[in-house]
Amino acid sequence: MKPAVRDDLRLLEGYHSPQIEVEVRLNTNEAPFPPPAELTEALAAELRSVEWHRYPDRTASALRADLAKLHGTEPERIFVANGSNEVLQTVCLTYGGAGRSVATFEPTYAMYGQIARSTQSSVVEGERHADGSVSVYEMERIVERYQPSIVFLCSPNNPTGTSERRDVLERALEIAPGLVVVDEAYGQFADWSAIDLCDDAGGPDNLVVTRTYSKTWAMAGARLGYAVIPVGMAAEVEKVVLPYHVDTFKQIAGRAALRFTDQMEHRVAAIVSERERISAELAQMRIDVWPSQSNFILFRTSPAGHSGDDVWQALVDRSVLVRNCSAWPRLADCLRVTVGTPAENDRFLQALAEVLA
Repeated sequence: MKPAVRDDLRLLEGYHSPQIEVEVRLNTNEAPFPPPAELTEALAAELRSVEWHRYPDRTASALRADLAKLHGTEPERIFVANGSNEVLQTVCLTYGGAGRSVATFEPTYAMYGQIARSTQSSVVEGERHADGSVSVYEMERIVERYQPSIVFLCSPNNPTGTSERRDVLERALEIAPGLVVVDEAYGQFADWSAIDLCDDAGGPDNLVVTRTYSKTWAMAGARLGYAVIPVGMAAEVEKVVLPYHVDTFKQIAGRAALRFTDQMEHRVAAIVSERERISAELAQMRIDVWPSQSNFILFRTSPAGHSGDDVWQALVDRSVLVRNCSAWPRLADCLRVTVGTPAENDRFLQALAEVLA
């Protein structure tokens, strides 16, 4: 007899991002360039001396120490995982679960609700303003009414690209009965970071800030992420992670990348410059464009008299792939484009102009 899945999983669907063979792929917010050649050469050299028959450092102590130095904190306040999604899952396994709730503010990254439900947490959804921001009033309404064990904030928010307001975050930290998790997968592209609130005294004892190597470090293929966590939290999350969950390769790659911080910051500046150029050109078209603090831009096509589905398909026909958000709640006729290379961005802008014309 075929075994039955859990009752609460039957109606859930997996998280998918369509992969189509095109010449210009701008749908998954990846870095437009690979890591520096010097990084891959340094990594290859170090891998030659690895004792592959030995288990990795279970606590990733050296990588945590390097990340702690990067952020001016202590190694015990760094948690490393297989991408920031595993950080989110670990938080839900540790602090969520049956009988507890997780708060999100929609529209936002779909994996918050997906991971929460898969760990048997209930999900309560607050609303964002049309510009993508969360108000202090809405934060207070959700927290005071539902008392969530975890509040998820995405800064900059995916898919709108807007940074969370600092006053909203500070209010959440004041009134939340549990953790406030700020997902900064795109944090290096923004004007400010929640890590700024993690001072030498330890900062708020309920703030978790997640980061990833996938975007600014151009290492999406490595699946490496981490979080700055409150003092004492490491012992709790270690209760639910699998032994040796961060492999030796990831730990070496993560440390090697940190030697090239200057190059990373230069690339971030170049992407931000391209983002502003694309935004300026989109603003000249008859579409709605969200101001972005990330490496992508959200726009709505209906003001130009075209449905999002039709524009998405017309771009694919021109071998340009962007993310179709039209079926997502609150995002009718919206598309999201990742900032690519200058040549890729030119190709996208030309194709979009043709479609809208």
